[in-house]
Amino acid sequence: MINSSTIERKAREVIGQLRKLTLLKGEPFMVYDDVLPAGHYYLEYPDGDIKIVTVSNSINDFVVQEELDSNEVKALRRRLELPPVF
Repeated sequence: MINSSTIERKAREVIGQLRKLTLLKGEPFMVYDDVLPAGHYYLEYPDGDIKIVTVSNSINDFVVQEELDSNEVKALRRRLELPPVF
């Protein structure tokens, strides 16, 4: 039987690979963090920028709520263990 820590580790590996492939293709990658208010997400861009966004159904796109500065990006990467891809 596979224990939950093994499943979590494998899930992190797969999500990490998907994140890397997405960013390398030049597309942004959405990062969920339960510290953010409901409906808010981090959107990581291939150039390294990270913004806090919400989803707008009316325009079928993301709406930027806040842009993180370089210090905030570094702190977030450290906390969420997001290695730079660029």
